[in-house]
Amino acid sequence: MTIYFLIPTENTFSFCFIDQDRNLPITKIPIDIIILNDEESPFYSKSDSIGCFTWKTKDDYIRFVVQSPYHKTDTIYRTTSSDRREDLHIKTDDYALMLHYYANGKVNDWQNRRKELSRIIANDATIFQVLPQRLGIEMYAKDEFINKLTTPTQSLKDIEIIESRRLNGQIVKLKFRIKS
Repeated sequence: MTIYFLIPTENTFSFCFIDQDRNLPITKIPIDIIILNDEESPFYSKSDSIGCFTWKTKDDYIRFVVQSPYHKTDTIYRTTSSDRREDLHIKTDDYALMLHYYANGKVNDWQNRRKELSRIIANDATIFQVLPQRLGIEMYAKDEFINKLTTPTQSLKDIEIIESRRLNGQIVKLKFRIKS
């Protein structure tokens, strides 16, 4: 008689968080991570000093929420794969960022954000807003769009990027809408 023992395997999931605008690791503010388990209460963690997070589990999947004061909340679901580490691009919450700069009198940070946006958006970029109820589109020049992104209005909070294309590290096409 042969007896087989099944030893449960442990899967390791490893993620590093990248700011989608800057294409750099998010290291200045830790990302809050909420592991969602099917049969247990959520488990709370944070990214480390290099903007990464590792989770070991017997499950063959992971589902978690990422949150940050200056990035949009997102829910991530991954199954096991051969990848050892995955870079996750997290969208910047420009509204929260601009409010922070204005509320704390951080004029230099606000000016730096404008310079950063100017650097990542090509001078001849095609930028347009899809208007609600199929009313058409509105075109923006680079400077007009940067002004829109650096003024903390309610509409900034509701901007949703539909499509963006990059060439040589710069945005050359940007299509967005204001969610209603």
